Formats: sequence, structure tokens, C-alpha cells
Amino acid sequence: MNLEQQIQEDIKAAMKAKDTVAMNAVRAIKGEILLFKTSEGGAKEVTDGDILKMIQKLVKQRKEAAEQYVAAGRQELADNELAEAAVMEKYLPKQLSEAEVEAKIKDIIAKVGATSIKDMGKVMGAANKALAGLSDGRTISTIVKKLLS
Repeated sequence: MNLEQQIQEDIKAAMKAKDTVAMNAVRAIKGEILLFKTSEGGAKEVTDGDILKMIQKLVKQRKEAAEQYVAAGRQELADNELAEAAVMEKYLPKQLSEAEVEAKIKDIIAKVGATSIKDMGKVMGAANKALAGLSDGRTISTIVKKLLS
């Protein structure tokens, strides 16, 4: 069963369980998939890799929205966003710790031959490919800056 089929099954399960948080989260993923399929120039077939990228984007949006809600003093809305993000994260592969990411980036820096912050673009390109789905871009960027400075 591919990821798209799994998401469809999870929508049904959430509806039967009357779990509105899970239902909203999984429906948001399904909506992104449908937008991707029907977008102009979009692929007719969606790969699991495409879906993982969509889920990462949705999780990031939920976490940023939660930060905004907390800043505005709306904790109940922030809690809802974080709950949806948690449901979405179960589809993502296990995220690497900062120490694991740092070790992999050190290897990438050695392979690329980067010596200064001027080489950040080369390192980031290679790091984003190597760590796709295993870490978020903000963490990768922070560690690359730290190691190249």
C-alpha cells in the first residue's frame, strides 16, 4: 500500500472514530495531493517522495501558525495546530537528531571541499538532497552556518 492509499484509509478510520483533529489533518494532506495532481503542469501520478515533501510543508505551516497563535495569546488554537502537526508527522520518516545531522553535514563539507561561508550554497544543495525528509531546512541551514563560520 502506497502512502496515498494509506492516507485515504486513515481518513476513513478517523471519520469512523469521530477524531476531528486526525480527520482535519489527514484531509489537509489529501487536499495537497489533489492540488498537486490537478495543478497546471502537475504530474498525474504522485510519488511517495512528493507526498512526504507536501507533509513536511504542512507540518511547518502548522508549527508556524501555532507560534503566531501563542504570540497572540490564543493557546487553544495553537494546541489544535500542534495536534494536527503531530498527526501529520506520523507519516514522515524518523527525524535525525541535531548531532546526527551535524555529523552528516561534516561529511558533506569534506566531500564538497567547502572551507568558508562562501561555500554555503554548495553545501546546502548537497545537504538538502542527502537529508531530504530526515531533517528540516532550518536545522540544516543553522548547522551549516555554524560549521562554516
